[in-house]
Amino acid sequence: MAGNGRSAMGSLGEDFDPALAQARAGKAPGFEALWRAYAGSVAGYLRLQGASDPDAVTSEVFLGAFRGLSGFEGNEERFRAWLFTIAHRRLVDDRRFTSRRPVTSAFEETWVGPAGPSAEDDAMRQASAARVEEQCASLPSDQREVILLRVVAELTVEEVAEAIGRSPGAVKALQHRALVSLRKTISLKGVPQ
Repeated sequence: MAGNGRSAMGSLGEDFDPALAQARAGKAPGFEALWRAYAGSVAGYLRLQGASDPDAVTSEVFLGAFRGLSGFEGNEERFRAWLFTIAHRRLVDDRRFTSRRPVTSAFEETWVGPAGPSAEDDAMRQASAARVEEQCASLPSDQREVILLRVVAELTVEEVAEAIGRSPGAVKALQHRALVSLRKTISLKGVPQ
């Protein structure tokens, strides 16, 4: 656990300032360190928010962030909040873009990789992920947005408010309503296995 109460996932700690300086200087190791630390959380947030292509939108988020590094001021917490603000804006853009396009069926490429978990483990993991996505999808979009930014992105109430353009009080109210709704759903359907 980092000193700010956030998990170490998606955190560079002492390596943040050197990575940021390298990225600002255009050096690949800095960009790579920032990508490795935060891309998983950003992609997870976008995936649960229903982005049309979470990996592509994640790339757009980082391209935007890397282009704007010269104007960024702050510590790692501030960087994370800034990054998820960019992610929120790219998600809004993605939704606008996809709402204007006809629905097409994507080609599913099958990749056979190295042997991994058993088929049973994989099926259970997919079923759990599907239940989590179902739970998130059952929430109104504004509540889902707040919950995902608070839980997946680990942003504070104030950082979420800044990212989505709402007051901290509105964020707290949305979070409360979402948690009440999720509690009811879980008590009726049970916890994802």
